[in-house]
Amino acid sequence: MNKKEIAEIRRQYTPDRCTITRICGCYVDAEKNIKTQLKEAFLSLPEDDAFKYLTIFKKTLSGSVGKNLINLDFPLEEERAGGRQEFLLKLRDSRLKDDELIGQFYDRVIEAFPYAENYYIILIHVAYDVPGKASDGSTMYDASDDVYEYILGSICPVKLSKPGLGYNTEKNCIENRVQDWIVDMPVNGFLFPAFNDRYTDIHSLLYYTKNAAELRESFIRDLFGCERIPLPAKAQKETFQSLIAGTLGEECDYSLVRNIHETLNEKLEEYKEEPEPLELGKQEIRRIFEESGVSDPLLEEFDTQFDVQAGENASFMAANIAEPRKFSIETPDVVIRVKPEAAAMVETRLVDGRQCIVIAVSDRVEVNGVTIKCG
Repeated sequence: MNKKEIAEIRRQYTPDRCTITRICGCYVDAEKNIKTQLKEAFLSLPEDDAFKYLTIFKKTLSGSVGKNLINLDFPLEEERAGGRQEFLLKLRDSRLKDDELIGQFYDRVIEAFPYAENYYIILIHVAYDVPGKASDGSTMYDASDDVYEYILGSICPVKLSKPGLGYNTEKNCIENRVQDWIVDMPVNGFLFPAFNDRYTDIHSLLYYTKNAAELRESFIRDLFGCERIPLPAKAQKETFQSLIAGTLGEECDYSLVRNIHETLNEKLEEYKEEPEPLELGKQEIRRIFEESGVSDPLLEEFDTQFDVQAGENASFMAANIAEPRKFSIETPDVVIRVKPEAAAMVETRLVDGRQCIVIAVSDRVEVNGVTIKCG
């Protein structure tokens, strides 16, 4: 799913557009015991409760594609009888009215979810009447192409509110506030089936993680059976940095590294209006290295390094490895941060026999807010 398709689904989580048919919930304590459950039509909820749930569902579809929102495909064996995709399809088709299936889903989540505190599992069924699109791209709400029927799952931590003083309106006094257990925003969630090209895609799902640095790969494998899981955003950046260092070796100088990042940022800028995130495989990254001035012998080393560092079929989201807003140079004692477009003002040079970082000065220079004289 791309950002436009996700935004279209997300826009439905308002009281006037809501097409949620049913909601189920399961509160689990730190010992993995089910404490209470919820099962009812969503429209029967009190208005205030429904509004808070809608906020949770919006959050489950928030963040950047490729960072917080990950597209996953099911292996073929998971679509056969007894597979995890086949189970989710049964769950969706039941419209959350089959108590046995719902119970099995809760058991699977509780067994797979690596969390040592209280949490709340929320599951909804939605039937979205997808409006058609005119030739000019405008939405035709009276011309539906399809009904997109899906389930959305959210896993929310439940935490004890902070202790403190509060105002008691009945007693008209300030007193110790009673601590409550509060349902927090989701840390993980999923949407199944995916909404690809604005149609139902039962072969894929969209996975949400609040923490882009931690996808919970074992949870994904155990609950969904998906094996091809991309590296978390932070790991992608670290792998890319290692790939640069391993490829360039002794020729890893400032100008080459700067060129690679400038070329990468240019690609990202060219692609920014596209709904799909820019994904870079081995050949695309090799081309970036080549355009940045990396020599042919080093490009041969790149082929080996890519397979070792990332894996032959690995890919990177450009937004996860690029730094379009900052450019930093660090030594053990000094950190220099410059705007990416001004990175060419910095160079390395041998001065009096010492390797130095030199910054060209063309305007005023301030030290702790005081303009100083240079030269």
